[in-house]
Amino acid sequence: MSVSDDPRGARTPSRSSLPESHGEPAAPPRRQVLKLGASLLTVGGSGALLAACGGGGGGAPGFGPLPTPAPVPAPAPASAPPPPAAPVDTRISSFALAVMPDTQFYARYATAAESDQYDRRFGSAPFAAQTKWIAANAKALNIPFTIHLGDVVDQVGKPDQWKVADAAMKVLEDAKLPYSVLAGNHDVLNDVDYSIDPNTGTDATRTLASEPYLQWFGTERAKGQATFGARDASGFHEYHVFEAQGQKFMVLSLSWRISDAGIAWARQVIAQNPTLPVILVNHQLLNIAADGTSPLETDYGKMLWEKLIRDNDQIFMTLNGHHHGAAHLTKTNDFGHKVEEMVVDYQMAYQGGNGLMRLYEFDLTRKQIKVLSFSPWVPQKPAATLTSFDQAVLATPNEAFTIEIDFSQRFAGFNKSFGTGSATIEGSLIDQARAMILANYAEPEVAAQRPAANPDDYPKVANTLAHWRFFGGAVDQPVPPGTVIADVTGANPLHRDALNQGGIQGAADGDIVWTDDRHHLSATPGSVRFLNTDKNVPRLSYFLTEAAAPINGQTLESGYTVEAFVKIDKSWTSSKQAWMNIMTRDSRRGDLAGYQGGDPEAPPMLFAISSLREVQWEVVPSAAGARSPKTNWSGEVIADRWVHIAIVNDPVSHDTTMYVEGAPVLRNIGNAPGLATLSAGSPWVVGGGSWDGARADGFFGNIGEVRVVGAALAPGQWLTARAG
Repeated sequence: MSVSDDPRGARTPSRSSLPESHGEPAAPPRRQVLKLGASLLTVGGSGALLAACGGGGGGAPGFGPLPTPAPVPAPAPASAPPPPAAPVDTRISSFALAVMPDTQFYARYATAAESDQYDRRFGSAPFAAQTKWIAANAKALNIPFTIHLGDVVDQVGKPDQWKVADAAMKVLEDAKLPYSVLAGNHDVLNDVDYSIDPNTGTDATRTLASEPYLQWFGTERAKGQATFGARDASGFHEYHVFEAQGQKFMVLSLSWRISDAGIAWARQVIAQNPTLPVILVNHQLLNIAADGTSPLETDYGKMLWEKLIRDNDQIFMTLNGHHHGAAHLTKTNDFGHKVEEMVVDYQMAYQGGNGLMRLYEFDLTRKQIKVLSFSPWVPQKPAATLTSFDQAVLATPNEAFTIEIDFSQRFAGFNKSFGTGSATIEGSLIDQARAMILANYAEPEVAAQRPAANPDDYPKVANTLAHWRFFGGAVDQPVPPGTVIADVTGANPLHRDALNQGGIQGAADGDIVWTDDRHHLSATPGSVRFLNTDKNVPRLSYFLTEAAAPINGQTLESGYTVEAFVKIDKSWTSSKQAWMNIMTRDSRRGDLAGYQGGDPEAPPMLFAISSLREVQWEVVPSAAGARSPKTNWSGEVIADRWVHIAIVNDPVSHDTTMYVEGAPVLRNIGNAPGLATLSAGSPWVVGGGSWDGARADGFFGNIGEVRVVGAALAPGQWLTARAG
């Protein structure tokens, strides 16, 4: 639970509740009259006094003597005021660790080869923003050490990406702020996942002299850190020892796919430092379940648990990236003690992570580890660029939480002298950091989008080439083969193809059914659901245009907008549905004149979902001459959740921008005019595709509506807007 940052204390009592005097007994009525009279005399003169005290006998007012008052008992001696309360010391013993998850897209899209997308749009870049923020605030927030979780770059063979990473991390070095770093799977030349082959792809199988990671972040560079302990023989794994609040900790950072020799080295390092609490850092260890928040153990993580963690009581905490999102798992080791495992990786969030990172506060006084997930980059962005996705501080339970841990008790088995340290910190560092981030930033106000009032409540736009709306049948009933889906323009109707064409096997009528399920901003009152899709059979069903449909010959060279409402089925798996198609155009792109790209068996246009549940828009431009496919990629799309996708190609620059739920994605393409086609008789296919001329890669989930417009539309013209 996050600590409240409400500065308000107890309310000041109202005036009516304040006592007349301090430590004095209540006065009798007469004394109250005398005190009142004295005050009125001081303020308003004798007339006021007379009016208050009154005359005698009902005669005329005069200046005669006042009647002699009855004797008043002498007041009791006043009791001595209580001594002032001793000031409460609110200082604590606390420090914070900065944690930088996967920076791969920050490095890639800050290069000229990727059009310097961050600087062009925002005037700054997130990788450098993170390290500059750490350098600027390390003293104030008592940050003795920074941890990088790997995937430093996205493409290991691109030197310009390493240059971006080099410059960003050098900011910490110049500020004399130590850090650990490790190689993720994108940082090594041979990326083999443990679940695919547990024996190859480790540090033991690499040609060390060829590895860019060791050239850019080698042992000699690591030795420049004041906290550096050692690296293993491969140069991929390292440990550091930092001191904070008089206590020492080890950070043991293990790069992608550690070998048995590497594990033996790690065990030796721990044994040689028997009193140090250890934070174990990997690129991969813990995963996240399909719900986006629950922890999910990996085969690699289980291996590390068995071979390194469970019988090493010094390891009390693990951190890793690699898997998209955030989760936390508490396990119990062989000593009956808790080990806190945490995964955090924002690369599939808006703008490749939007500069999001973490701060872990170790509050030794209150016996807590507090977690803040935040972006130092978002508050720097120009106000005109901000969207509803620009959150400077994350507040969901898997992003902002507290771990209760009695450090001395937890570490007593190997360090009986571990102490709290000196209370030198004025209040929670997490609260201070949150206040710093939000001090001059207000999250943008976004106008609420109104659901459609009726099926006709959406913008009709000029140059609409086709608009297919999938509704009309009885809920949960099959959409029979041959069923026609009308085109709003009337020119290009779709129909469900006959079963088991082009090599498909096992398809049935019930593989597409009508539903009343839809995106909340779609005016279409339903959708169709594609079921039982399995690329391995292959089994799929789909819709396509007639061979004579006018849209088949369109090349859209004057700009375009393609929109779709889709929902990936909750049972989606990469093994059965990876690279499934929302929409394609038939034919082999390798048959296009001048084609020079990969996968010549694929269609010339792919509107698909990748093996990582990313939206892929890949097209071969229509321009003559040498050409290859160009691709937009989204971040990871959560299954069982409706999304609106808009792909907009500018008529002048021919830059193509993909928007998911209204937010522009990071990985866009430039100078891609038009959509190539082999002939005016090549159909458009919704819900399926082809490979080398055979049907393949059917959709699995819901499609609500698809619209193709021969113009670049603004958001106010999209299907998510209203007719008015």
